[in-house]
Amino acid sequence: MKKLICLSVLFFGQIFFGQTVILNKVVKSNQNSEKIFYKINANNSNAEYLGELEVQGFSDDDVKVFGMIYKKAKEIGANAFSYQPFETVDGLVQKFDEAHYRLNLYHVPANAFPKENNVFYLIASPYTKQAIAVNKDNIVFKPRTFIKKTLSAGEIMTVSTKKLLGSTIKLAAQENQPMQFFQFSAFSVNSNASGTAGINLKSGDITRLEQSYGQFLTTIYEELK
Repeated sequence: MKKLICLSVLFFGQIFFGQTVILNKVVKSNQNSEKIFYKINANNSNAEYLGELEVQGFSDDDVKVFGMIYKKAKEIGANAFSYQPFETVDGLVQKFDEAHYRLNLYHVPANAFPKENNVFYLIASPYTKQAIAVNKDNIVFKPRTFIKKTLSAGEIMTVSTKKLLGSTIKLAAQENQPMQFFQFSAFSVNSNASGTAGINLKSGDITRLEQSYGQFLTTIYEELK
C-alpha cells in the first residue's frame, strides 16, 4: 500500500510540476564557486567528466528549467555541459526530444573554453512565430528555433522585429568580442531567482541573454538552416 501511495505521489507530482531534473551519474565532484556554465564539445581534451544529468518531462518555462539544471550541475562543481543523445536499439542516434534529454557535466579550466569571437545568436520566442529582419533578409523564426551569425570587420548588422513599436539593434565586430545571445519575446521574461540566467539587457522585444543561459537555449532549440 505504501509503495502504491509513493508511486501515485510521484506520478501526479510529475504531471503537476511538468518536469524533473536528476543526476543520473556522478563520477566525481569538483569544488569551485564558478558561476559560468558553458556548452562544450564532448571531445574537448581539457574537460574533466563529472557525471550525467537527465531532464524528464516538458516545460515551456525555459528560465526555470535552466535554473533547475544549473543548481544540479553546481552540486558537483560542473561549469560546462554537452548534449548526450539517446540511442535506438539499432545503435542510431535519436532525434532530440525536448521532453526527455541528457546532458554530460564537466569541469573545464577557465582559460580552456573555446572562443567564438564576433559571433551572435538570434533566438526565437518559445511561443510565437515571428518574422525578423537581419539587414535586408527577412527570416521567419518558428518557436524554439535560432540562427547563428558571424560579424565581419567593418560590417554593421541591423536586426529588427519589424513592428511599429518594435526594437532594432545594430551589431558590429570588435576585437576579442565574446559571443552574444539575443532572444525575441512577445511575453514577459522573468530573471531566474538563482541570479544565473535570464535578462541582463532588454530593448523592447529583443532581449540580450546571459551567456550560460543563451548556450543552454541553443542546445535545446533547433537551428534554422
